[in-house]
Amino acid sequence: MALSSSWSLHDGHRDEDDRTDAVLCAPAHHSDGEVDERTQLMPGRRGQARASQQIPPGGLPLPRGLSDYGAARSGNGYFASPPNATSGNHRRGDQFASADSMLFPPTRLTRGMDLRQRAEHGRQGLLQSNSSAFHAINGAEVSTDPDYYIGRGGARIRIKAQKADSFHRLLAKFESLDYDVPENEPYLRRERDYSHMMRSRVNVMRWVVMGLVGIITAIVAGSIDIGIDFLASIKFHYVLKSLERCAVEDCLYEPLLIQLAFVVGFVSVAAFLVVYVEPVAAGSGIPEIKCFLNGVKIPHVVRFKTLLCKAVGILFSVAGGMPVGKEGPMIHSGAVVAAGVSQGRSEFIKADFNVFKQFRLDHEKRDFVSGGAAAGVAAAFGAPVGGVLFALEEGASFWNQSLTWRMFFASMTAVFTLNIILSGYHGHEGDLSYNGLLSFGTFAGRAYYGYELILFVIMGAIGGLIGALFNHINYKLSVMRRRYIKSKFARFMEPILVGTMVASMMFTAVLYSTECHYNAEYEMVVHKPQVFCRDGEFHSLATLVFSLPEEAVKNLFHAPPEVYSITTVFTFAALYFVVACWTYGLGIPSGLFVPCILLGAGVGRGAGALLNLAAPGYFVEPGKYALIGAAATLGGVVRMTISLTVIIVESTGDITYGLPIMLTVMMAKWVGDIFNEGLYDIHIELQGVPLLSWEPPPECITLTAGDVMTTPVDCLQTIARVGEIARLLEETEHNGFPVVEDMHYIMPQGQYPIFGHFRGLILRSQLIILLKRGMFCEADGSKQRHEKGLSLDDFESVYPRVPSIKGLHLSRQMREMLYIDLRPYLNPYPYTVTGSNTMHHVFKPFRALGLRHIVVVNEHYQVVGIVTRKDLARYREVHGLHSDGRIMRLEVL
Repeated sequence: MALSSSWSLHDGHRDEDDRTDAVLCAPAHHSDGEVDERTQLMPGRRGQARASQQIPPGGLPLPRGLSDYGAARSGNGYFASPPNATSGNHRRGDQFASADSMLFPPTRLTRGMDLRQRAEHGRQGLLQSNSSAFHAINGAEVSTDPDYYIGRGGARIRIKAQKADSFHRLLAKFESLDYDVPENEPYLRRERDYSHMMRSRVNVMRWVVMGLVGIITAIVAGSIDIGIDFLASIKFHYVLKSLERCAVEDCLYEPLLIQLAFVVGFVSVAAFLVVYVEPVAAGSGIPEIKCFLNGVKIPHVVRFKTLLCKAVGILFSVAGGMPVGKEGPMIHSGAVVAAGVSQGRSEFIKADFNVFKQFRLDHEKRDFVSGGAAAGVAAAFGAPVGGVLFALEEGASFWNQSLTWRMFFASMTAVFTLNIILSGYHGHEGDLSYNGLLSFGTFAGRAYYGYELILFVIMGAIGGLIGALFNHINYKLSVMRRRYIKSKFARFMEPILVGTMVASMMFTAVLYSTECHYNAEYEMVVHKPQVFCRDGEFHSLATLVFSLPEEAVKNLFHAPPEVYSITTVFTFAALYFVVACWTYGLGIPSGLFVPCILLGAGVGRGAGALLNLAAPGYFVEPGKYALIGAAATLGGVVRMTISLTVIIVESTGDITYGLPIMLTVMMAKWVGDIFNEGLYDIHIELQGVPLLSWEPPPECITLTAGDVMTTPVDCLQTIARVGEIARLLEETEHNGFPVVEDMHYIMPQGQYPIFGHFRGLILRSQLIILLKRGMFCEADGSKQRHEKGLSLDDFESVYPRVPSIKGLHLSRQMREMLYIDLRPYLNPYPYTVTGSNTMHHVFKPFRALGLRHIVVVNEHYQVVGIVTRKDLARYREVHGLHSDGRIMRLEVL
């Protein structure tokens, strides 16, 4: 695939302590013509690359079907080659070997194999098919430095070599979405038939769907909030009642056992729903939605079953006392609601309501999912503008003015509907003062001074450091979970054990804290448990431990300075840092926003108290430092900027602190980026999702489309034999096939291979439908069985789950005698580039338009290769301090 790629192989001499099998690693075809999960730069023995072989443009991955591979030696490294390059499933087998270098799928070489015999065997087979191929590879430039990649024109690019057991891989289970609309005859026929009235009707339906998304998202949010309040009130009632009684009767083990019983019971429900019902419901869901909007199809991410598990699971996770928030999962829930409503049917309940059929396309669903994510943010924080900006900053790859208005409409609808629901639940019908699930309360009247801006910036830097440490520890824990906690039972038990440890740690901290205050003096404190204090007093630390996270945040923001001592807030912050970092990534639904806000509020309030201690009378308001600390820590963990600033400002209901929050969040991001990426991006990387960043790595400017494209390409004739179509569908998992005229295979000396004159691109789903509907014809395209052809509705009717080719039975006579005319159904105007186009030029349409394929052609418009999303996603920048002093370096997966 990557035609200028580096890789290495052991030479057969291995130490006894070297337990990792050697892997011949080279790009292999994948389900949508993309790079296989095993495509990565492999190290040599003990993690050091023995040799780094430059592969010139024109490298050829071996088609599926060959079971044995050889290894021919070049310099002090090896390259993989087939024992017989003329075999395989290509009809062009006799022309398969090229004068340029080759890349083949990886072959695992286990202990005891005679690598030199295998190398000689591969060398002889390659020489028999094309004698010039071996000499071309054998004469290629060799770099012995594993940290450098030799690109086009001899440019040296510093890279980070990947370990064989690394999780930084592009996994095969992730496919791309087809956001590009094929402008074929059925599409143009529908567009011509559309009158102005019909177009206006479709546009109105888009607004209707967005309104429904906002209303249903608010209903889900309200149900979750009311359910958490109900379950948590029951838990706190029994625990605090037992604790106050046992404080006198000396039976403190009893309230602890009651607390643990609730934790085990509630967390078990959440863990069961994730581990045994729908694993994708784990976590906040924001990384998965970010990937979906980026153009990556995450299995089951927007299904109704996922919504049920997410909503019910987060209810029991928060009520069980886990350090998680319900706001993050609301974003995922809104996206699922939007994906379901916009399609007008549900596979979960096997019902098709025959509405919104026009929106059963990937690009239409993407727009509605963007609106659902925005509505989820708006419902969570009461921040409609912040919701729109969040969808723009974190996920959307496509944007226009009309979509922005519809998203804002969905967000406002969600806020208004949730306001009505919560106002009625709290007995204040008509008093629309419940804007979201989390409200920070007003900060009106709390002024800040110019000299404090410097302190806020310093707090932002500290928040960036805390966020970087949080992300690093959580990353290590996540890697450990993936390596050692693999069985379902282990993943089910882990949240229960962690919840038990969290409850025990927090309960013990309350037992050893003795800070009490009179109730009458601090009426603004929310939820004041007595615990060990005298009658008429409340326990300070217990107001943070035995309350919901949202109530604890309000206490830290608005309680008077005397309520929480420096020792209390720093003790709570230290404990919460440990348990929150430990919890995120468990097999339960878990939001990240509120834990980071609560952690940062504790640190910020403690910092404000220290400042007041150092300069009495100048820093008498610790609540505003709690707000700045919350913004700093959250920004240091998730690395959001403009959307996070607007969300916090909207949550406070006052623009006064807009400038300090902006400065704090920016500094937190800048400092955090020195060490690592945001936590969402880290977990995306751990999952191996081929996510495209906003911009390509600057160090890739020397690479061209010819360097990163896949070749040879599986092509089809404009009038293709049924047997050839069926063979490609059965033997490959590619999702896009170039259609050519005069299909042939030519390998000009020193140039890219040529496969025929390009006429368009056709998708796998289209080919399957054409076969199932029997759209057969004669070899010259005459005598069509269906004269009218298929309409766009025929293709949209099976969306999004296209039938498999395995369920289609074609006789031998049909395969050999019948043809299909692909010209009416192919996309005649797909995006193309030439092999000399820079990688930056290729990257832009992928990122901006959400493309899945770009065909590479020569100056005569002949197919020479194809570039897919994973071909580009292999090249990424790694944040962090490296041994060479750089903050970023290029990593080739």
